[in-house]
Amino acid sequence: MATGKQYISYLSEQLSSLDGIVFRPMMGEYLLYFRGRLAGGVYDERLLIKPVPSAREYIPSAEDAIPYDGAKPMLLVDNTDDKEFLCGLFIAIYNDLPEPKTKKKNG
Repeated sequence: MATGKQYISYLSEQLSSLDGIVFRPMMGEYLLYFRGRLAGGVYDERLLIKPVPSAREYIPSAEDAIPYDGAKPMLLVDNTDDKEFLCGLFIAIYNDLPEPKTKKKNG
């Protein structure tokens, strides 16, 4: 089941107090970036984030979830109704997220 635009609109509203949240469509699902860093994604209408140490500390009860066959496990965020919690999560994990890879110039 692909993620619908309505669910992305809902998550966008929940995260609206944060600058730098971007959802990028990818094969019927969405990658989620925060301030230029890949933070997770939305798969089958489930918000999944990278299992960085700060995410595990922020939501120690989070379950691992597989976004798609063959992918590494991510953390399922099931408390998407609490805006303060959700925004706090992204602020908490930002420093643990990998920096974007720089593209090499041909020449």
